[in-house]
Amino acid sequence: MIRGKRFEGKVAIVTGSTQGIGYSIAHRLGLEGASVVISSRNQENVDEATQKLKGQGIRVLGLVCHVSNAQQRKDLIHKTVEALASELGPEVRVNCVASGVVPTRFGEIITKSETIMKIILDSSQLKRLGTPEEIAAAAVFLASDDASYITGETLVVAGGIPSRL
Repeated sequence: MIRGKRFEGKVAIVTGSTQGIGYSIAHRLGLEGASVVISSRNQENVDEATQKLKGQGIRVLGLVCHVSNAQQRKDLIHKTVEALASELGPEVRVNCVASGVVPTRFGEIITKSETIMKIILDSSQLKRLGTPEEIAAAAVFLASDDASYITGETLVVAGGIPSRL
């Protein structure tokens, strides 16, 4: 359930956010009032995701960025800071969401194998795969003021599959 506009007046940068879990995170943040900057390596994917989000009334800026390219990462931040600089606060918290197996295009190699799926489901306390929306809910929690005293942490969202992070 979406709680309201807890990100009104805030800016969220979500990398790898034109499909799957990243898109769900950007979508959820936008629905909760954030101005969202999305990115991907492919301009066509960026354009398509940007239009989908705008069509739902979300304020979004779509940029091409390959996060392993240092210059493209710098450009992503620079372009974000450029119509939005006054909205960025002096404090930044850094957290990570370690997701379990989610049936996305990226996870197809795992979800197509009956053998691997049996191993995953047998080791999961919830006996099911996660959804992009469930991972997005965890990420949005960490980005919210509800998690204002959490930084430097990894939140495992994996249906009870043991983790060794």
